[in-house]
Amino acid sequence: MQKIAEVQCSDYDSDGSHDLIGVFETNLTQLQKAGDGSPVEFECIHPEKKQKKKSYKNSGIISIKSCKIETDYSFLDYVMGGCQINFTVGIDFTGSNGDPNSPDSLHYISPDGINEYLIAIWSVGSVVQDYDTDKLFPAFGFGAQVPPSWQVSHEFALNFNPNNPYCQGIQGIVDAYRQILPQIRLYGPTNFSPIINHVARFAAHSAQQRTASQYFILLIITDGEITDLDQTRQAIVNASKLPMSIIIVGVGEADFKAMEFLDGDNGVLKSLTGEPAARDIVQFVPFRQFRNAPREALSQVVLAEVPKQLVSYYKLQGWPPVRLLDIKKM
Repeated sequence: MQKIAEVQCSDYDSDGSHDLIGVFETNLTQLQKAGDGSPVEFECIHPEKKQKKKSYKNSGIISIKSCKIETDYSFLDYVMGGCQINFTVGIDFTGSNGDPNSPDSLHYISPDGINEYLIAIWSVGSVVQDYDTDKLFPAFGFGAQVPPSWQVSHEFALNFNPNNPYCQGIQGIVDAYRQILPQIRLYGPTNFSPIINHVARFAAHSAQQRTASQYFILLIITDGEITDLDQTRQAIVNASKLPMSIIIVGVGEADFKAMEFLDGDNGVLKSLTGEPAARDIVQFVPFRQFRNAPREALSQVVLAEVPKQLVSYYKLQGWPPVRLLDIKKM
């Protein structure tokens, strides 16, 4: 027996106080009759008006011209269907973090071998790595003077190998981070856009395949004092059209208003020219809220929006899971 669907028709108001025009009931069999030039029509009935007025007939006729059934794929459908999750890390090495040799520095590695940067890498990476088959992760730093020229770089490989910036597993990222700290000079400014654009180039190349085969997650760990806000806004708006999500973890006690602005939870993020993001791809989490919480609590919140961001992108493109596509071609 088919379920009955109640359809409500309302007069839209921008403040959310929509006025009910009327309702009608139908089922899938009735809706599927629409098409081939013959629409299916329903009387739109306002219950209160029907009770009060004997002469009341309806509030209008709803005409259904076509009905299409679409499969609503889940995050697991895409991952189990062959979608690879590509995880990249970007670490803030700007001077505002403090001298790594000082216990007051956010980059100071405590006697037990950790700091907030390392905890964030472990928390997010340990979950994401299970969705990446080769376990090779590009890891970059930004905002430091790097040898041998000591020029400020906003996109340098943690392993100092720009042609092969991949680290073997999350432990590889941690090892590269620890090794590079004594070899660089923390400087500035804090520019996010270069590393966002770097990952976006790979995401754009993948999107050209027009299949749900690769999705990119960029984790940026920062103390929050961003310099290139306008360029970063544009980079995020551009990336919102690509198979990509950005996670920002804020460490330390800074004012993270700029990060919360980039998150876009309070409205659609727009570029400086007014172009809106195609979808919400940024998730910001301040680490200080999780200092005394279990490590899995941080990863749970940080990664909460990624599944729906991935699904929303592929749904927007109309791309089913890859293996499902292969079966259909057989």
